[in-house]
Amino acid sequence: MARWNKERRLLDHEHTTIWQHRLIDVDQPNLMREIFPYEEIARIDFDHKFVVPSPPKQMLITDTTFRDGQQARPPYSVRQIVEIFDMLNKLSGPRGIIRQSEFFLYSNKDKEAVQSCMERGYMYPEITGWIRAKAEDLPLVKDLGLKETGILTSVSDYHIFFKMGGNRQKIMDQYLGIVKAALDLGVIPRCHFEDVTRADTYGFCIPFALELMKLRQEYGIDVKIRLCDTLGYGVPYAGAALPRSVPRLIRAFIEDAGVPGHLLEWHGHNDFHKVFINGTTAWLYGCGAVNGALLGFGERTGNTPIEALIIEYIAFRGQNDGIDTTVITDIGRYFEKELNYQIPHNYPFVGKDFNATSAGIHADGVLKNPEIYNIFDTEKILKRPLTITITDKTGRAGVVHWLNSRLNLAGEARVDKRHPAVVKINNKINDMYEAGRITSISNEEMESLARKYLPEYFVSEFDLLKAKAEHLAAALAEELAEHEAIRSMDPIRQEPVMQATLDANPFIQFMYITNLDGQKTTRNITHITDRAKYETAHMDEDLSNRDWFINPLKSGKVFVSDFYTSRFTGALCITVSVPIRNEEDEMQGVLGLDIRFKDLAKMERDGEI
Repeated sequence: MARWNKERRLLDHEHTTIWQHRLIDVDQPNLMREIFPYEEIARIDFDHKFVVPSPPKQMLITDTTFRDGQQARPPYSVRQIVEIFDMLNKLSGPRGIIRQSEFFLYSNKDKEAVQSCMERGYMYPEITGWIRAKAEDLPLVKDLGLKETGILTSVSDYHIFFKMGGNRQKIMDQYLGIVKAALDLGVIPRCHFEDVTRADTYGFCIPFALELMKLRQEYGIDVKIRLCDTLGYGVPYAGAALPRSVPRLIRAFIEDAGVPGHLLEWHGHNDFHKVFINGTTAWLYGCGAVNGALLGFGERTGNTPIEALIIEYIAFRGQNDGIDTTVITDIGRYFEKELNYQIPHNYPFVGKDFNATSAGIHADGVLKNPEIYNIFDTEKILKRPLTITITDKTGRAGVVHWLNSRLNLAGEARVDKRHPAVVKINNKINDMYEAGRITSISNEEMESLARKYLPEYFVSEFDLLKAKAEHLAAALAEELAEHEAIRSMDPIRQEPVMQATLDANPFIQFMYITNLDGQKTTRNITHITDRAKYETAHMDEDLSNRDWFINPLKSGKVFVSDFYTSRFTGALCITVSVPIRNEEDEMQGVLGLDIRFKDLAKMERDGEI
């Protein structure tokens, strides 16, 4: 058959219903050792067959920040997931360019995060799930009311034979069974073709995709395919051979398996520094969506950075479609301040130095005209003014430019070049060059000088950790005070709950409850190693004159003390206290927690908070 192609203005060959690719079952796995020798670096081979770029009608982005991205870092809290989801919604723009976001569904926290994000009521990103290829996982999707879920369907012989212990026919039948079960529930299945760039394209992948398209036609429900470059083997080069050629893979699924481009997604990894270019190449050759994560988070080397895809989308389109690109900067600052993630200084778009120039001659050019060395108007597009690295040629004007840009100072808050601190910093710089220095002043050196002469503009790491400790302790105390056993004011019920909380949070040194007269009603709840030190803390001691007792009763709110040295252990501590209320919201006691700051700081350093 032949059908007219109005875009190409030629007749396209169209396969008949009799013609099809068939599964090629094999007794032994085809590991393609000539391409993937394992003990040597994998080869990139060419068959010199070229395909023509044919972008989809709409290029979209899908998000895996809370699934694959969360496998590369400490888990987000529910609150953090919701706040990041809010920023994804803003970055998506009015047309929903970030079309979907996938979530784990297994733990209670996973489910709470899904429900909390669904309550936002956003059209985009649509929330989807991710499950194993097991029928017992499908009720998780249905119970949460999700319309679509990803299903792990590994396609290379490495997985089929070695991980799953089957053969191609057996594993394909299993996959088709779970897909049918999803379709029976009215759920759109998204089959994740794991390790597609090491798989037998025409011996397994295309026949499997053909069967999926048959099910799509039979049920009248879309079936999606996500092509997962699990180990980053994909290459964007023209003329490269399958299975590593991204252009050839995309066109094979569209032309030979009959998968509409809008039902295809590309999911890459950065093992060979090609994650971004492979994703955008997939777009160019007809893949409807590229899957990525904020800041490229993902297991091992990471996924395609969503913020980079947004910029490339605008570059391809020639218009921003209402996208607010300044949200990219908000996301970067959130990851640094809220999640304490140290973004590499030279990381594109969000790193501290991404739009800074360090060569002295470059800095001179930037002061004359920022377009000479800046990629675009970073202040307008990303809320990131151009910065320069200082030399002896930049003078006080350059120092002021650096300070105001680095500290994000605007309007009345901006530092003037006549500020005494600017004069001192400039003099220090000149002294270095008079002593023989020839290299530019690094941003770290400039920040050290700025902290020395303008300390009021900086929050110390200690202050940040102190604020985090206060926030954590207050939240913990408030949550505990709402516990039914704590509200009972029955020490027999209270003490086991308090002890369990202390055991789960080793930075808590001591816990106690008093009545409204300031008399302690519970025993000393502390670690066994500290128990002897608290022998002097008697039940009949009058505590009614303590700030931690007085303030919660006065304000009805949580109270966090300043730092002090514990008279029992000698450790640096803060105390957090909160009123305990009955069912009528009447105060009936005070719950107190002594927090050992050193332990909290260690947990923060080790990424346990």
